[in-house]
Amino acid sequence: MPRRERNKFVKRGQIIEILIEDYAFGGKGIGRLRNDYGEFVVFVPNTLPGQLVKAQVKKSSKKYAECKLLDVLKPSDDELEMPYQEIPGAPYIQLPIENQHHYKKQSTLELFKRIGKVLDIEDKFDEFVKSPHTFHYRNKMEYGFSAIGYDRTLKTDVDEFTLGFKRRGLWWCGENLNKDSGLFDPEVENHLKSIRVYCKNTGLAPWHGPKKEGFFRYFVVRKSYKTNKLLFNLVTTSYNLPKFDLNAFAKFLVELFGERVAGLLHTINDEVGDRTIATTGSIKLIYGNDKIVEQLLGLNFEISMKSFFQTNPKCAEKLYTKVVDYALEKKEAIDNSVVLDLFCGTGTIGQIIASKADNTKIIGVDIIASAIEDATKNAKRNNIEGLEFYAADVGKFLTEHPECTNKIRTIILDPARAGIAPKTLKKIINLNAERLVYVSCNPATQARDTEQLIQAGYEIKKLSLVDQFPHTAHIETVALFEK
Repeated sequence: MPRRERNKFVKRGQIIEILIEDYAFGGKGIGRLRNDYGEFVVFVPNTLPGQLVKAQVKKSSKKYAECKLLDVLKPSDDELEMPYQEIPGAPYIQLPIENQHHYKKQSTLELFKRIGKVLDIEDKFDEFVKSPHTFHYRNKMEYGFSAIGYDRTLKTDVDEFTLGFKRRGLWWCGENLNKDSGLFDPEVENHLKSIRVYCKNTGLAPWHGPKKEGFFRYFVVRKSYKTNKLLFNLVTTSYNLPKFDLNAFAKFLVELFGERVAGLLHTINDEVGDRTIATTGSIKLIYGNDKIVEQLLGLNFEISMKSFFQTNPKCAEKLYTKVVDYALEKKEAIDNSVVLDLFCGTGTIGQIIASKADNTKIIGVDIIASAIEDATKNAKRNNIEGLEFYAADVGKFLTEHPECTNKIRTIILDPARAGIAPKTLKKIINLNAERLVYVSCNPATQARDTEQLIQAGYEIKKLSLVDQFPHTAHIETVALFEK
């Protein structure tokens, strides 16, 4: 056997059965293969210790392999029966929530030790913030149409009209959602099969992934917890559009959901890429209103189909409360000063701080112009003054506003999953703020940035974990840094 092959326990593309023994950050289950050459580690996402799984090797090196989960052959002893339909978006729904919290906390703190080099992170740990609702917490769901379904009995793909979610590991294949998944609005999900039957009866085809053709593409629903209203968006191609009666479809939705229907939008997406909102194409209001109103901590926010808004609003209130608590911990550092809210989105955090602090000027910056438009409108609607919003790249904004240096005492950071670009982080450090409150939806990139902040003279004072997405591997973090 050539020496090169000796270290390879598995080959790329190989399908293996493996017992998951451990849990790593991001929902990666750890399995181990053992033979005469020793022990070999296998990572399988969305799996749990105690499960026996079927997985396909995607990447293999001398020391470990990365796999794709194909099937759970035997559940873990910790898992419970659930009354909900199993979906790929909730891989841990059968695991008691306390166990989920344990895995998330343990793996996230380990990350800060390993990547952030904060060896005493347990001493900095403040709180694990639980989601107020463990089930039915989402306010938005995207359901996909597909011309290829999956037969669980035959364990093969079949030609059928489906509306639901992609089959795990098979991008071309959809699976019907026939009942409540436990994540979104139960009334909507229990009626989804009726919507599927209505669309199928038109004789128009669902999207065929491999052929890149068809009419029906997505059905997107947004919900307001404040008003209980629903905003729908049907995404189709323009091909055969004259054969589909959009007004009749709106009427059908009103028959199903009554006064809960806030509005129906229709989006044309002729692109072959797999996205609900096309970069080209159009979005048109068919019925009712194109926005719904949501409330967070007593402030009202108008949300359109395209707006970014927290997916779990009740838990977002807890997240924002934690951010504001950290920012206002030394209130004298906020009053009569400037707070910079970077990557501010629709300006929620800045508005909450402005409503609680005296004579404080808040400057919000975000690259997405539509988010800044929403932020300005929301601040006006909530009668909050002392806010300035800029639609700009954060790094560019800091270069063009040198007057901010040494004037800002507190900075709020809430970047996207990729974290903060190294050059931008350098510019933020150069502003010389006393305190940074860093919110992250990806603790791996936050842990990476933590190392750079420590080298620049900041110390991590507190770290809280917020469980915005129960039954998934996602966890959000809020860290307080001080000079």
